[in-house]
Amino acid sequence: MSDKVRTGGCQCGAVRFRIHGELGRASICQCRMCQKQFGSFFSALVTVPEDGVEWTREEPSYFQSSVNIDRGFCQRCGTPLTYRHPGGLEIAIGTFDDRSDLAPRIQVNHAARLPWVETIFDQPVYDDPDYYSQQEAIISFQHPDHETTAWPSQGLKL
Repeated sequence: MSDKVRTGGCQCGAVRFRIHGELGRASICQCRMCQKQFGSFFSALVTVPEDGVEWTREEPSYFQSSVNIDRGFCQRCGTPLTYRHPGGLEIAIGTFDDRSDLAPRIQVNHAARLPWVETIFDQPVYDDPDYYSQQEAIISFQHPDHETTAWPSQGLKL
């Protein structure tokens, strides 16, 4: 991973971050707490450098999920953002503006993995052109994957 400056944030754009320095280990965690935090089968996280995180808009709110762990999220839209533990801070890979080189390199808590996770991408692909053309007509209020000087735009209220 490179030491370039990286940016990202939540879905609504209220919480934004800038990372300075080299990122650490990218991983997926399959523990039950991560499943619940992300509302998914696992979390995908990458460690960030100590003192390398700059919150450029609001900061996350935190829920203490266990004695040593705080989990950060956007209080406005609910996006899961961080996993804070005694060893440091990890940020959800999906919240980075550019995720292309953040492929997880290790699985954590593999024993808690749901038995069917390994085969989910073997399932048929839904291929209905009408469905996808309808998706193109959706007007998104999601923050774009780049820095903006002001957000929300177009008169949206957060």
